[in-house]
Amino acid sequence: MDWGLSDLQDVACADETVTAASALTVDHCSSRPQTSMDIRCNHGSLIHCLRASHSQDAPDLLAIGGEHSIAILQVLDTTATQIATFNVGCRITAIAWSSRTVSPSLSDDWSIELSVATADFGLHLLSKSASSSEEIFPFGGGLSGHHGKVTGMTFSGGNDQDSPRYVATVSDDKMLMVWDLETRPAGGSPSAGSSRAGNRSFLDRPQPTAYAIPFPHPLTSVSSHPLSSKEFLVSDNHGSIFLTDWRSDPEEDPRNLNVVELVEPRALSDAVSGIGPVGAAAWRADNPDVIGATYGSRYSIWDLSNLHGGKPYIGGPGIVEGGHQFRWSPTFSEYFALSTKNPSKGAVIHVHNTSYMGAQPTVFTLAPRPLQVRDFDFLATSGIPRIAAAVGNEAVIFFIGVES
Repeated sequence: MDWGLSDLQDVACADETVTAASALTVDHCSSRPQTSMDIRCNHGSLIHCLRASHSQDAPDLLAIGGEHSIAILQVLDTTATQIATFNVGCRITAIAWSSRTVSPSLSDDWSIELSVATADFGLHLLSKSASSSEEIFPFGGGLSGHHGKVTGMTFSGGNDQDSPRYVATVSDDKMLMVWDLETRPAGGSPSAGSSRAGNRSFLDRPQPTAYAIPFPHPLTSVSSHPLSSKEFLVSDNHGSIFLTDWRSDPEEDPRNLNVVELVEPRALSDAVSGIGPVGAAAWRADNPDVIGATYGSRYSIWDLSNLHGGKPYIGGPGIVEGGHQFRWSPTFSEYFALSTKNPSKGAVIHVHNTSYMGAQPTVFTLAPRPLQVRDFDFLATSGIPRIAAAVGNEAVIFFIGVES
């Protein structure tokens, strides 16, 4: 199904509807609020989370997770095409893309691989290719997995062959778990690197081995960096961020960790006072030394090359109603964006430019209250940066500016 750009027309196709308008015409450094969108994709149920693929082989793919299914969209300049649907039967709480994914725009032999978490604490590896149908491999259930909501998920970083092998999950049960998706079966050889290698079915795969790493407080996000396969960046709901080098010594148990801890002082103070802000942290795509986060009504940025005692070197007012997500642009790395789940101002996203930290952010109002932005992400397509946001039943995809 294709969703095309039209001038303020509603295009109905089967059970999915798209409302489209002309693209934005805003300078990158503008602080003017905008409401024009270019593509709106109706998922058919409330969208709880979404993630764009930032892989160089699949920069135009977007996964949106609803009440019981995941839809995969290929987003081009003026259209969004649904190329896969995975019915997992439960509300989606987290999504992570595997580096094995190849977009149909790059190869006729395209393939999709991603991992998702569901509200019943289950984990699922999803797969589809140009020549095969959707496959779902459940793992991490029962006594071996999480016992709280999975709040974040990421595959290992770096560009080596282990990147799609390990996936990390965090939960409000205070655990970081690292899953080895290529666990060796008892007395056998390693399982297939890809779920469809040879004639193997997902049912033939052994359950992954999990390494559980405890933290003192509920965890809110986890991310990896494309330039390193050794670390995971983990944040908790007390304003602490941990750089976890779980692979520092491959001969020893990965739970023997080296950890750098960063602190957002105001968030920590609020947590001690019982306010307990919920936030998220993320790595700047072009520089593993730069980390950003939002907690409460502020954002903070750290530089690991100059730690300042673990305190941020840049901080500023974020969203007064309380920040929920922090995302860096993968293509224009000086840009980052914040969202809030507080619906008092409606569905809004604030976009900042680190080259103009004293300037007011560009505020994009996507929908009036009581709607809110449940999740958002930057797309990795070239050209003008684009953001996809989950607003009600819709994934709203829009440009943040124009070429200047």
